[in-house]
Amino acid sequence: MGVNSGSGLGSLGRLPGYLFRPYHGNGDHGAMAAVRLGCAGRDGIDARSVVEGVPTAAEIAEASAKLDDPSENQVLVEHNGDIVGYMTISWWQERDGTWLYLHRGYLLPEHRGEGIGSDMLNWAETRIRQLVQQHGTAQTAVFGANAMASEEDATELLLETGYRRVFSLVELELADLRRLPEHDGQLPVAIRVGAVEPSSYHAAWKTVIDSYADAAFTEKWTFESFLATATPTCWRAAWDGLHVAGVALCAIRRHDRTVGEVEELSVRAESRRLGLGRALLLDGLRCLREHGAVTARLYTGTANPHRSYDLYESVGFRRQNEYVRYRKPIHI
Repeated sequence: MGVNSGSGLGSLGRLPGYLFRPYHGNGDHGAMAAVRLGCAGRDGIDARSVVEGVPTAAEIAEASAKLDDPSENQVLVEHNGDIVGYMTISWWQERDGTWLYLHRGYLLPEHRGEGIGSDMLNWAETRIRQLVQQHGTAQTAVFGANAMASEEDATELLLETGYRRVFSLVELELADLRRLPEHDGQLPVAIRVGAVEPSSYHAAWKTVIDSYADAAFTEKWTFESFLATATPTCWRAAWDGLHVAGVALCAIRRHDRTVGEVEELSVRAESRRLGLGRALLLDGLRCLREHGAVTARLYTGTANPHRSYDLYESVGFRRQNEYVRYRKPIHI
């Protein structure tokens, strides 16, 4: 299995006909999308998921472009010339200083059970160790891996190789935005709910950031990166006088405009239990409906301490898949 040594690839294949090779760019995206579609049935993938669905070739192209040196940190698996799997590596620093090196792999079901998935994992861990040494992050770096609860093969491999579950996300769907309940509570006189103007973007960002102050495993999120991905058409805020007390940041999905997403719903600690969360959520959902969304999605941590499930389910959201996050120490 001859491949370039810079990406950490070596003689990893156990079976004849298999080749690990670096990502080559635009010509690979269609085949990579076909791998994801081919995995969907076996792994119980929700095609409309806002966490991890079935991406198009264009979406894979966008994701690859965001990687740091994709030809070195993305490997494809060929079998007799056909692409049957791939693995991607990315990394970031979390709020507590931890450097998370995440690998995510996909392999067509008919090629599983032969050791190829283990080879992909070995490649990822070898490459990550090289990156950790290059970055000088060994003191705080960890391996990260994701697998949905329905991905039985990936879950088994991760657990067998020393990964442990550290937290999970659950996705919820509101199937029909035409059936939204009315807001049935009375907000305090001083509270008003409305659109978020540009002059309040920083306050909206700070409200979300502060809500994660005590949350583990959260990525650093600068105001600049917040602005870079801002789609404020359906952002809603609650003001207590001149101060932002809570926000609902909702957006239409770019690649499927029938789906809306509640990206963030945050209420400041001193303003909770006043009905702001429900009022903001319903106002944001109505805005999504007005802009063409038919359904809405959101996700939240399973260990959410603020009983947000009760709120989401009270307006019609129902649970879908669970997305588990795994970690393992890195030994250099």
